Amino acid sequence: MQVLQILPTLNYGDAIGNDTLAIHQILKENGFPSPIYAANIGKRIPEGAALPLSQLPSLAWDDVVLYHAAIGTRLNYEVASMSCKKVMIYHNITPPDFFRGYSPSMELQTRSGYIGIKTMSRAMDYCIADSEYNKSELRRMGYTCPIDVCPIIIPFEDYDQTPNQEVLDKYQNDGWTNLLFVGRIAPNKKQEDIIRAFYVYQQKYNPKSRLFLVGNSAGMEKYQQRLDAYIEKLGLEEKVIFPGHIGFDEILTYYQLAHLFVCMSEHEGFCVPLLEAMHFKKPILAYASSAVPETLGAGGLLTETKDPRENAALMNYILTHANFRQSLLQNQQQVLHRFQYAQVRARFEECLQNALSSR
Repeated sequence: MQVLQILPTLNYGDAIGNDTLAIHQILKENGFPSPIYAANIGKRIPEGAALPLSQLPSLAWDDVVLYHAAIGTRLNYEVASMSCKKVMIYHNITPPDFFRGYSPSMELQTRSGYIGIKTMSRAMDYCIADSEYNKSELRRMGYTCPIDVCPIIIPFEDYDQTPNQEVLDKYQNDGWTNLLFVGRIAPNKKQEDIIRAFYVYQQKYNPKSRLFLVGNSAGMEKYQQRLDAYIEKLGLEEKVIFPGHIGFDEILTYYQLAHLFVCMSEHEGFCVPLLEAMHFKKPILAYASSAVPETLGAGGLLTETKDPRENAALMNYILTHANFRQSLLQNQQQVLHRFQYAQVRARFEECLQNALSSR
């Protein structure tokens, strides 16, 4: 018997890629042959760490496939037809309506993703969901097999590397207040709602403030153009900064520079950046949508409104009330404990045993 992982795309540095590589190591240390097969393998993946899907051999009935599901792909149907034991690790799919008018290809891909995941509902023997929110989505799509929840495995030790000195020199200790969001430039992330609240904060409370929106906009050029036009209309061209597609060390440097992390996303299956912000001991203001309240817990302040005046006031309150801010930071340490490697590894190993014994 072998336990192998299959996924559409394996990239180094993103949440699913990190999760896949961490699971590979855990499986190996538990004595399971654990190759990774991917339709697309990123250039930064070490040679030999994963194999092209075209090299997937015939599987025996007692083999176990761990399938990472997060997008529309032919693999949704190919995995469903496999005769071995099939386990889905569900990372969620962004609802296609978010992409309407911005990216027809992503709208089609996510719509077909939902159809494919629904099609797989009777084929899966067992599922692992990143969050209770993702578990509820699977149940809503008709899954009746056992489903357990296990968070994404996050390599926090990778975040303690040397910051990018060029970025530090440009922005550090200049007397400005830095607000930050990290996430793909995409309609579901709702960067425009952060900009809207930041405008009020900058006008009413703190003109010497700026907003970093760190993320890759590839494939979302129309959305980026609308954000740019909105920023220009508000006169914030010098205050809202898009670093673009940057290296990992640069991303970590922006976390270090931040005074407040702000998330207005309307769809998250887990939301790793919330935990990254906690790791860097940054206070958090986040909109209470999808899996955000579950991941954030007491580690930040949840808002249930998109009213820019209210959210600007909350930003200002966090930044100007040291005792309240300190209470948020203290709570973060308890939240982070749930997501430390040892905790999540133990949970994954428990789920693995459940998967192997499921019928």
